[in-house]
Amino acid sequence: MLAIGLVLNALGIGLFCWAIFALAVYALPFFVALSIGMTALQSGAGLVGALLIGTAGGALTLFLGQVVFAVSRPSALRIAIATAFAVPAAVAGYHVVFAVSDIGVPSPAWREVFAYLGAVCIGVTSWTRLMVLAKSRPFEQGGVVENPS
Repeated sequence: MLAIGLVLNALGIGLFCWAIFALAVYALPFFVALSIGMTALQSGAGLVGALLIGTAGGALTLFLGQVVFAVSRPSALRIAIATAFAVPAAVAGYHVVFAVSDIGVPSPAWREVFAYLGAVCIGVTSWTRLMVLAKSRPFEQGGVVENPS
């Protein structure tokens, strides 16, 4: 029984780490959705209305971010958009690693070190995923691709 518990524990931690890295790109839309939903709830929209408005706001943020990132040609704008998506992911990564490190790290200084390392890793992963998603391809004036390969 102990062996099964250890294996399942390792699988659970691995699944949790995979989910953190896979969902890091969606931190900004989640924060936007949460902020819009809480504002709508406090202004009297009701629970269902706040959920709908928050979900629409988060989906719109994700959609507009991806479209503007894919359409924009200047790399400075792409880097700015990727950074806007990566900073909330890094903040979320900091808090997740800080909370998880409370389980096995008794020293507050080492918890901070691990939390900062986790924030950097998760922020860079989010930034890299967004930068890799849209490859820029050269276009001619007529909108035809020069070299499709």
